[in-house]
Amino acid sequence: MQILNNFFAHAVDLLWGLPMVVLLIGGGIYFTLRIGFLPFRGMSHALQILRGKYDNPNDPGEISHFRALTSALSATIGMGNISGVAIAVSVGGPGAVFWLWIAGLVGMSTKFFTCTLATMFRKEDERGISQGGPMYFIEVGLGYRFKSLAIMFALCGTVGCLAIFQVNQLAGLLQNNWGIGRGLTGLVCMLFVAIVIRGGIVRVGQVTSKIVPSMFILYMVCALYILSSNISQVLPAFKSIFTSAFGGMALVGGGTGVVFRDVLITGVRRAVFSNEAGIGTAPMAHGAAKTKEPVREGLVAMLGPFLDTNLICTITALIILITGVPAAEDGVVMTVSAFEKAMPGVGSPVLTLIIVLFSMSSMISYSYYSLKCARYLLGYNVGSKYIYVYIISLLFAAYWTQDLVLNILDTAFALMAIPTVTATLLLSRKVVGATREYYKRMRRSD
Repeated sequence: MQILNNFFAHAVDLLWGLPMVVLLIGGGIYFTLRIGFLPFRGMSHALQILRGKYDNPNDPGEISHFRALTSALSATIGMGNISGVAIAVSVGGPGAVFWLWIAGLVGMSTKFFTCTLATMFRKEDERGISQGGPMYFIEVGLGYRFKSLAIMFALCGTVGCLAIFQVNQLAGLLQNNWGIGRGLTGLVCMLFVAIVIRGGIVRVGQVTSKIVPSMFILYMVCALYILSSNISQVLPAFKSIFTSAFGGMALVGGGTGVVFRDVLITGVRRAVFSNEAGIGTAPMAHGAAKTKEPVREGLVAMLGPFLDTNLICTITALIILITGVPAAEDGVVMTVSAFEKAMPGVGSPVLTLIIVLFSMSSMISYSYYSLKCARYLLGYNVGSKYIYVYIISLLFAAYWTQDLVLNILDTAFALMAIPTVTATLLLSRKVVGATREYYKRMRRSD
């Protein structure tokens, strides 16, 4: 196991350097400028689409705009917001949160482009159902010469879309705080996921459309109560974020210095781990949306990084900073400790319930992503067998260390980002043209 851990630790060091940050943040800035800051101008219209104003049951696809967003959010809003933020603060210091914000804001444009492309360049599978995602928009949009990039994405996606972080953090929390064995947690997760995913993306959308809004509201109510009860400490927490953004202290309450490069990379890596902008997972869910208007789905998708990173991650970080809890072996334990310190006797059980819902919904959505990658590589029938690998991995990951799980996923995410962002840059003019045409038609219809 140590050999495996060392291998992926070296892989992360190699892949997650400044070039990867430039690709993701630089790409996001380019998309933002290319589209004229649309994420900030088009928010109102995106919310109208989300409410179902333009839904048409006869449009191609499998699920509504709302269910596509909740399916994608169920994968992104989860352990990355609770545990990932704690890891970012403990490793990169408060300044890492600043780069979380930057990655979230430019990630809105990245998601707009990738998810527009996912519905613009769909391809029918063996069953005649339109499929979308980076592997499809690479193959259809760029042509056969670039199929190696599509294969690279799908191959790495079969690993990167395993829900091993979710079950690992859940198992660690339940063992540490509640005395529940890791093996039992892994087994229960296996059975739950196996039952739900039998219905495919339609079932996933049905389940997540109920779970995601509920867990989001519950988390926000608890978090806002904590912040309002400690309102005098919120401004100093924000100050520490800004003053540490270009180098500062690691470990909450500790004294380890962190140079700017480490703060930057840690913040971007954990932001991408949380909102997945540029990785290519969300386009697989949004590519299944019922719509003839790719731009509409891109507008809905761009809400994800803002909700995930600039809202929920920020709130989590502020709670960790104002409570001053020490770093823990598992990031999720650190966040639960912060909630318990702020809400004695209530924080731990309530956040544990939220974490269970977050984890389970993420495991459901990731199963769809994993299968989609495997089916692209191996065909529908053979690729569908990959579900057994996915389910069994939940049991193994319950026992693995946090570092091993993070290193495996960070490696896979980096290798998924390369083909996703590269192809999106090459196809960006298609999105710009489609967006201009879409808004012209909307103005004429008004």
